[in-house]
Amino acid sequence: MPTVSVKRDLLFHALGRTYTDEEFDELCFEFGLELDEITSEKDIISREQGDTKAEGASDVILYKIDVPANRYDLLCLEGLVRGLQVFKMEAPRYRRVSPASSEPQRLVITEETTAVRPHAVAAVLRNITFTQERYDSFIELQEKLHQNVCRKRTLVAIGTHDLDTISGPFTYTAKPPGDIRFKPLNQAKEYTAQELMSLYKTDSHLRHYLHIIEDEAVYPVIYDSNGIVLSMPPIINGDHSKISLNTKNVFIECTATDLTKAKIVLDMMVTMFCEYCEEKETLSADFINRKVGISESTEHIAQLLTKMCLRSEVMSDGEQIEVEIPPTRSDVIHACDIMEDAAMAYGFNNIPRTTPRTYTIANQLPLNKLSELLRQDLAAAGFTEALTFALCSQEDIADKLLKNISETRACRISNPKTAEFQVARTTLLSGLLKTVAANRKMPLPLRLFEISDVVLKDESKDVGARNNRRLCAVYYNKSPGFEVIHGLMDRVMQLLEIKPGQGNGYHIQAADADFGHQLNNSTFFPGRCAEIFACGKSIGRLGVLHPDVINRFELTMPCSALDIDIEHFL
Repeated sequence: MPTVSVKRDLLFHALGRTYTDEEFDELCFEFGLELDEITSEKDIISREQGDTKAEGASDVILYKIDVPANRYDLLCLEGLVRGLQVFKMEAPRYRRVSPASSEPQRLVITEETTAVRPHAVAAVLRNITFTQERYDSFIELQEKLHQNVCRKRTLVAIGTHDLDTISGPFTYTAKPPGDIRFKPLNQAKEYTAQELMSLYKTDSHLRHYLHIIEDEAVYPVIYDSNGIVLSMPPIINGDHSKISLNTKNVFIECTATDLTKAKIVLDMMVTMFCEYCEEKETLSADFINRKVGISESTEHIAQLLTKMCLRSEVMSDGEQIEVEIPPTRSDVIHACDIMEDAAMAYGFNNIPRTTPRTYTIANQLPLNKLSELLRQDLAAAGFTEALTFALCSQEDIADKLLKNISETRACRISNPKTAEFQVARTTLLSGLLKTVAANRKMPLPLRLFEISDVVLKDESKDVGARNNRRLCAVYYNKSPGFEVIHGLMDRVMQLLEIKPGQGNGYHIQAADADFGHQLNNSTFFPGRCAEIFACGKSIGRLGVLHPDVINRFELTMPCSALDIDIEHFL
């Protein structure tokens, strides 16, 4: 959950009254927030850097408040005050206001931006009077949004400009780095975009955002009608249009790869300091009464919703409620979200306890129950359970196992954070071998097993992939230990009450040259690999691993493995 730090006295002044710490903690709890800590700047520095560093720091009391991750409207002082005031009084209305003396400003988006950041939205805040506290809150809100919904500027980047220093219409385009030249924020001279990327590589703040566009052929840039650069999103704004305490009209632009997120961010920015627009939703009081478990009048429910920043009115039929959803409440998506707010305003502790009309007895999923039973018995057989990552590199499931990545049916991650997490695993074997490699100094033999899901592409599923529960075990010692892994397979079949034999029993079939292509047994040593059949179906394989596989996982001794699909036994 995001944490918002606000000055206590400034908060109480904005709320119009003072609270004791206990009273404010209770108010936060009623509204669905949590007062996490009461501290000061001096206390924080003293705790983190020592008393010497804290000398001269402010003693002003700070409230650190935890807010829900989807309540972007509570990430600043203004949003908190508005939410808490409305909880006790009346919801605000938002509307768009056209400028009285001129045409609305325009932001023109060119086709070149589709290659880098294709979306942009903008708005103007007019006749703003900034105090130092309000200015600081305005800047802090941008940073909170950048770290939260904007995903560190990868989805959305916010730019704010003094409208009186620039002139529209504005143009959002993309150009080669060498063609962009301007004076960036708080710098003394002009730089090209290429020079800026080199300059900010050592900047403790901006260097974290360079990778977003650094490798692109063109960089996004916004110009005004006179060719003045407003910003090069998502890196830096121009110095010419920077805002200050004297700024009266603020031009806000949001460039993005996600248009929905851009609209949410723009709404948050403008509604914290002005009124904008509204949406309406209609639902019945009976729906809320049934779902929450209360019996309240339509009028009272409308009042409850209004307390939660959702201005509501009873319609002419006396049963339906028309709810206005302000842009600050982007978390309201369905009727159930409105119902939840009604329950919160009513008070969860005030909802009467009732006995359910139906009784159900919870039960494990059969697959999970089977997995738990097998885990206990495999551990009793002397094997140690491992729990490995569900994501891995392409090399782990392909090259290291002597397979082609196209044959693995692997689901790839479109934007992997690291090379270690590129695909969802298609086998448990690679994870166990990496675990063995990390524990080579442990006494031999190493007996490891894992019962977990792998992910396989499956066009018959609505999401294009499916989970498959598998059992995998490895035996690592000075000798291959094929008989050990074979004995473990026999024990598993005994536990599953599958008898040896053809037909309804189980048997293994050597992977010879006649059907090796069917088994795709390149991972195993030739002539020492077998396919496992149970009840007439192929369920897995066992054998001694190929020496090249051993070497690629940086192991030095032979290893045998067992891999079984346990979903066939349900």
